[in-house]
Amino acid sequence: MFASARSDRQAASTRLRAPSPGHRDSRPTLESLFAEETGDPLARAFGGRRPVHSFTGMRPVAETEVPALWAGMHARPRSRPAVGYVHVPFCENHCLFCGFYQNPWHAAKGAPYVDAVIAQLEAFARTPARDGPPLQAVYLGGGTPTALATGDIVRLITALRRHLPLTPDCEITLEGRITTLDADKALAAYDAGVTRISLGVQSFNEKVRRPQGRRAGTDDLMQDLAALVALDRGAVAIDLIYGLPRQLPEDVADDMHRAADLGLDGVSLYSLHLIPGTPLLTAIEKGKMEPAPTTGLGDYLAAGEDAALSEGWERISASHWRGSLRERSVYNVAVKVGHDCLAFGAGAAGFLDGLHYRISTDLATYQADAGGIRPLAPGLMRASLIAPVLNAVKSGMEFGRLDPRAVDCAIAGLCGAEATSFHTHAAPLIVQWTRAGLFEPDHRFHRLTRAGRFWQVAMTGRLISWLGQHPDLGDLT
Repeated sequence: MFASARSDRQAASTRLRAPSPGHRDSRPTLESLFAEETGDPLARAFGGRRPVHSFTGMRPVAETEVPALWAGMHARPRSRPAVGYVHVPFCENHCLFCGFYQNPWHAAKGAPYVDAVIAQLEAFARTPARDGPPLQAVYLGGGTPTALATGDIVRLITALRRHLPLTPDCEITLEGRITTLDADKALAAYDAGVTRISLGVQSFNEKVRRPQGRRAGTDDLMQDLAALVALDRGAVAIDLIYGLPRQLPEDVADDMHRAADLGLDGVSLYSLHLIPGTPLLTAIEKGKMEPAPTTGLGDYLAAGEDAALSEGWERISASHWRGSLRERSVYNVAVKVGHDCLAFGAGAAGFLDGLHYRISTDLATYQADAGGIRPLAPGLMRASLIAPVLNAVKSGMEFGRLDPRAVDCAIAGLCGAEATSFHTHAAPLIVQWTRAGLFEPDHRFHRLTRAGRFWQVAMTGRLISWLGQHPDLGDLT
């Protein structure tokens, strides 16, 4: 699996178990949430700490309650906007930076696994939960979905379209690696209904790529991507990472220029996230590799953004850029702003009826039981009662423009029109962050500066923490 879906699903599948906002023993002071006013917010707004994914206020559900809740989630029609996610948990090799590696790929595993996913889709389609708002996007991630045989990819996409309610303009993304996607396979996927292909490039520079387990050389990668774009059948997007060992800011700029030269439709640009247990972090801890300096990561973002802007690319969310109107990145944004997500496949994470769940990662268990609604992995989580407020904050921050009015509407929906406004409660924090160079005023909005975009996740987590002390929301958290 690659940075785009991996980073966007990080919060769903490897959530930081931070205290819920409002937890009386861990309430932050206002001053502890302030940024440092050093004159260099891109480097040191929060002590040079790397941005990490914020918590969402979810709380664990007792295992004794899980069976009834799981059955109840499927016993009534859905009511909220939704997307779908299908996990294909196989990889040809374990890339050093990846924390989602599950199973080695063997060709004989593909067809039985697709059979099991189709059986799960069929079982879901027989439940009332199939009914409700049609899905705006479906993402086939992993793992490496393009490792599947062409016929299995076609069968899987056909089953998705048959058994799930999809909007007429539903974005269907096939994630993969260029080494497992030739023109014939891509054409068959497009013909089956794929509208978007997302490939993990991470960097075009061989001195950066090869040590991370990326096998394709730069020339072959460029030629294969150009051939894929030339098919002109759907959006082609790639993922790039900055902060990798041996990488310089000018390498990130070059990556963005190469993406534009190829005529790609979209690029996701992410900071390297060092995940415990990954080969990369182990190598760094042993002194075998050295990542970019923490306080210098902002320079990498700046180089990438300047290159994208110089190419006329449009930023559509915190980490996503587009070079054409074909690229919408619907799924990536939807999971960040709180849409429901229907999950299929071993290890897939989803969110439905206020509950975060994960399908069992064990292949044998999954393939034996996929014809039913269960199996679940342990760890069902319940969303906070103030989730609508948190989602309004996350949505604004993800799009780079925080809207107090949207947050106030969510607060009023929970507490009534007389509730303390978001502006009143958050003003000390927002004023300080503006003074520190992270926000700038834009009519009624608070727009993130470049430094603010770099620290967006850290800022979102702090805003959520402070909302836990809102005088009218506190009892709901």
